[in-house]
Amino acid sequence: MADQHTEDKFAETAWQQSVDLPDFKPLEDDLQTDVVIVGGGITGITAAYLLVQEGVKVALVEAGKLLGGTTGHTTAKVTAQHGLIYDEFIQHLGQTNARLYYEANMEAMDFIRNTIDKHDIDCGFQQQDAYIFATTHKYKRKLEKEAEAYEKLSIDGELTDEIPFNIDIKNALMMKNQAQFHPLKYLAPLVDAIVDKGGLIFENTTAVHVEKGEKPEVITRDGPRVIANHILSCSHFPFYEGTGFYFTRMHAERSYVVAAKPKEPYPGGMYISVDEPTRSLRSTVINGENMILIGGEGHKTGQGVNTLEHYQALESFGEDVLGIDRIMSRWSTQDLTTIDKLPYIGHLTSGSSEQNILVASGYRKWGMTNGTAAALLLKDMVLGNENRYESLFAPSRFYADPSLKHFLKENYDVAKHLVSGKSETSNKEMNSLAKDEGAVVRVDGKRKGAYRDKDGDLHVVDTTCTHVGCEVNWNDGDRTWDCPCHGSRFSYTGEVIEGPAEKPLQKEEYKMIESFMGDRGGY
Repeated sequence: MADQHTEDKFAETAWQQSVDLPDFKPLEDDLQTDVVIVGGGITGITAAYLLVQEGVKVALVEAGKLLGGTTGHTTAKVTAQHGLIYDEFIQHLGQTNARLYYEANMEAMDFIRNTIDKHDIDCGFQQQDAYIFATTHKYKRKLEKEAEAYEKLSIDGELTDEIPFNIDIKNALMMKNQAQFHPLKYLAPLVDAIVDKGGLIFENTTAVHVEKGEKPEVITRDGPRVIANHILSCSHFPFYEGTGFYFTRMHAERSYVVAAKPKEPYPGGMYISVDEPTRSLRSTVINGENMILIGGEGHKTGQGVNTLEHYQALESFGEDVLGIDRIMSRWSTQDLTTIDKLPYIGHLTSGSSEQNILVASGYRKWGMTNGTAAALLLKDMVLGNENRYESLFAPSRFYADPSLKHFLKENYDVAKHLVSGKSETSNKEMNSLAKDEGAVVRVDGKRKGAYRDKDGDLHVVDTTCTHVGCEVNWNDGDRTWDCPCHGSRFSYTGEVIEGPAEKPLQKEEYKMIESFMGDRGGY
């Protein structure tokens, strides 16, 4: 199988390889508008699209390229079936709220379908049944409980004993009439519609802070400001937390996807296991070729095994199930889970000084419908319209069970990594790194991070995360430094890729070592 480090095509996802998106200039001057949206994924783009249709002046700023984050790395299942969730929601949130969550996501799916019809968008939208399946007796019983929850909530689904793959399952639970699509082909026409209606879009513009007030201001890293009546934070992790302390109420988890051309025809449907490690399957057509997307291998950011092993495990699974003719691309992604598993959508905090700052985050890897539902809710909140989902998703909510238990658990995990990371040792030396190899090393008794690039140049950073001081770990599959505490990720040169960290890792200079190793054979 192909090696990711030698294949340039693995730098992009299958979605990104098959779509040419327009380029937008960075913000260069101060700007005043009605609404500023931070984040160019499905939530930010959909919210901008909705608001410009209402005659609202909108500016959208994106730190990198549009759709270069989680939306561009999704498996793009458009479904209200989000794993084992409805029985849990009934137990902890009540039957009414569990049903509301289902309806919010089904309405989001209907919005996507209607938008595709309205604009005649060719994005491979297909109705599919969605399945969650169990391979152990423990999870067989959990699926039976989930099926009972479906019945209580009047969800159209049913239990079955088989799925059309060579997988030894105990049972599976189907949710009927769900969907899948090509997310970038769906969103690209919405970007065009935003621009056609006078909306402004700025790429490579990193928002770093907010000045509160009647007309709050988004401050960007390079200086220009955007003054608006409302700020919508749709940037995966809130770029500005106010007094919400979102990093204490969410955890980041990475997962992996392999896009492959199968040897056997795909039988239809979308599938995901409820056992660990997770296995997910769906089909798609990219540039005229039938492919399967094999996903799973989730783990907390910065806490997994060598990341290449996750890809290899998914490839082996795909080979066993359908046979793999060749690997087309592979990628990893990251999403956030809140302490009660409901997204945070709404006012940043309950304080009156931040009522015009809205946030959307914590989709738990189900961003196609949750992100769309968020945009629909944010639009209503900006316009002052009533929305029956506002209290369900309000970031200020707190359910004693499970919120308190998970809050304590997550923050214990953070404390554990904060302490243990400081004491971790490494026997690796910088001068032993091969080209395209990174590792934690010890220099004069201090923990450092080193990566020798493909040209042999050495890049050394301090491994202390600039958020709260945890120690980052090397991610070999993506060539990044990942924080196990709150999911901040940094490039091998130390630049912030995603938050909550705002400042880069401190760079270290070791020119003498680099020069000494310069022409050594094999390095």
